[in-house]
Amino acid sequence: MVFKRLLGSLGVGAPTVDTVLEPVAALPGGTLRGEVRLKGGNADYDIEQITLELVARVEAEHEDGEAEGTVAFDRVSVGGGFRLAEGAEQTVPFAVTLPWETPVTELHGQPLGVVLGVRTELEVSGAKDKGDLDALAVAPLPAQAAVLEALGQLGFGFASADLELGHIHGTGQQLPFYQEIELSPAPQYAGALNELEVTFLASPAGLEVILEADKRGSGLFGQFGGGDALNRHTVPHEGVEQRDWAAEVDAWVRTLVDARASHAGHGAPYGGHFGGHGDPYGGHAYKDEHHGEHGRSGPGMGTAIAAGAAGLAVGVVGGMVAAEVVDEIGDAFEGDEDEG
Repeated sequence: MVFKRLLGSLGVGAPTVDTVLEPVAALPGGTLRGEVRLKGGNADYDIEQITLELVARVEAEHEDGEAEGTVAFDRVSVGGGFRLAEGAEQTVPFAVTLPWETPVTELHGQPLGVVLGVRTELEVSGAKDKGDLDALAVAPLPAQAAVLEALGQLGFGFASADLELGHIHGTGQQLPFYQEIELSPAPQYAGALNELEVTFLASPAGLEVILEADKRGSGLFGQFGGGDALNRHTVPHEGVEQRDWAAEVDAWVRTLVDARASHAGHGAPYGGHFGGHGDPYGGHAYKDEHHGEHGRSGPGMGTAIAAGAAGLAVGVVGGMVAAEVVDEIGDAFEGDEDEG
């Protein structure tokens, strides 16, 4: 423990680590490339292992409201087993495959307010030091971008995005959290929806798209195990360019609105069910949001983003400032370095 504190303190002669990521956004399920740059300290040190840990800032619901905490969702060893001489410099390149469900942090180069990081852990002579933390940028897969652009073409506007601790039952979700992209309704749906939430669950086999309407409404679909019933669709990664996404996504939304109206007992304002255009896989899903006390309280991420009614298709997200999100990477994880 004493050596660990010395290793992590300022200027005590231990090796230093600086991780540099490729300056392009990675993709879910894609390869994250970069290099770990080491500089020797005031003596020779045995570098036993270099580990990259992917972390996310996640919200969790509890009895008193919501709290935010850090969740590690992947760990990969990228090197080790060598001696770093006094004052020497050494670079360890890496290529790491990201989990398919890695959240999207930007759209058309504009940040969404979701905070992901790559934490570098250096194990030296039996002691571990979390010596570096870098912001991780992730762009959408082609199918994810196509769905969001179709929603923009239909008139939906970006409101916010966050990560929720919990599980969407009835899906193939693997990570302990999921991403929600909240949209303001298109004009033609303004009377039927307060908001539309989109969640993507990618896998090698394809993409699950989960749509949810009026999450904060009056008990919509409350009979499904205490959670909201969701509209779920599965699309392949291939053939994105050949699909009429605007028509397809519009049919998804209309099916959701139709179901909402049916459960509310008000009939179907959009002409009944849309056979053949809804979820071809049938079945409902529901979200089981975590209500424990995981994570620590912290400031909301809302200061990094502002509600924008601009179209998603052209990548204009009103009021979003990239620098604010980048600056928050340190603040968001601050205080978690000494945990665990």
